[in-house]
Amino acid sequence: MDKIRIEGPCRLRGRVRISGAKNAVLPEMAAALLVEGPVTLTNVPAVRDVETMAKVLRHLGLRDVALEGSLLRIGAGEPGEPEAPYALVKTMRASILVLGPLLARLGRARVSLPGGCAIGARPVDLHIEALRRMGATITIEHGYVVGSCRRLRGAEISFDKKTVTGTENLMMAACLAEGRTALENCALEPEIADLARFLNACGARVEGAGTGRIEVHGVPRLAGAEHRVIPDRIEAGTFVMAALATRSGITVEACEPAHLVAVVDKLKECGADLRVERDAIEVRPDGPLRAANVVTVPYPAFPTDLQAQYMALMTRAEGVSIITESVFENRLMHVGELRRMGARIVVDGQAAIVAGPSPLSGAPVMASDLRASACLIVAGLAAQGETTIDRAYHIDRGYERVERKFQELGARIERVRG
Repeated sequence: MDKIRIEGPCRLRGRVRISGAKNAVLPEMAAALLVEGPVTLTNVPAVRDVETMAKVLRHLGLRDVALEGSLLRIGAGEPGEPEAPYALVKTMRASILVLGPLLARLGRARVSLPGGCAIGARPVDLHIEALRRMGATITIEHGYVVGSCRRLRGAEISFDKKTVTGTENLMMAACLAEGRTALENCALEPEIADLARFLNACGARVEGAGTGRIEVHGVPRLAGAEHRVIPDRIEAGTFVMAALATRSGITVEACEPAHLVAVVDKLKECGADLRVERDAIEVRPDGPLRAANVVTVPYPAFPTDLQAQYMALMTRAEGVSIITESVFENRLMHVGELRRMGARIVVDGQAAIVAGPSPLSGAPVMASDLRASACLIVAGLAAQGETTIDRAYHIDRGYERVERKFQELGARIERVRG
């Protein structure tokens, strides 16, 4: 297995261009199952999860699924195979997103219960119950979600709690359903609004995406379209925090600061000197950072996907910060690895209490999930000496060319082939 090796501390400088959002392109790829014509997606990140979803689409019968640079083409064709097997989807939670489109287009689906990062339970019960409300018969058999229907019917659906993939799955399924579907208590993430823009470009009638209530008026068919994927707000936040942790001045460009308002506000509360432009964030090295508490909450509040990176940053700040994870119950596994590097962190239930600043020192550490990988890179860049991060495949799931981007900013970082 590959490793990431960092010789710290590093001072970053220059400009870094943010890639397209992994969490936006994956549902848009799944939505291609609904479409009768060719699909072209631009600003697509070359990350492992995109490769995995491409394999799933090919297995399901879509033709000519090819990523060339940041351009993804999916040829016209009807899916012929309604099964997404465990062997393909075991590494990626987003694989459940093919369930709704398969039921809507083919009237049948057999999708393995998904795998992915071990950060806590993310049950698919909300997806299943909502699809049943739309007329699907669904059972769980030998680790697979098995569904069938004549044609999905519009329904009034209220999610018990906000669910990003549940909102996306039902929004896609409703596009070809008979009649009107109203979804209440929807997730608000910008990736959902981006999916709606793509669906509407294909001829769907989706209204209200990005708000708590989404209405979808079913149509007989969808046509192909071209769509540009939004920038990855989590990657942008990661680079901003890496610059702050290393007291560096960089510009994070081709991003969407409007999607990071809560993060920027929190970092300014810590004393960060940030200049926010229309599509860029300039980080300017200034005085010491101050500790500040944070609680992860679904969008538009502080995102759980930046909690680990923020924790690494708080090891460099003066004072005590309390970081509370309220979204996933098992997303503090990076704490032990940060302690190996000298961080002073105490875990109390779902909260981590960080005392800073800590004199971090390089150490061999192991990534437990995608965002923990990014956290350890941030810490390694700020630490004294060599840090080796095992299980680099985690970071490859969601960050494009991560070591090259940091190398271009002047970091002493490299990939070591295992």
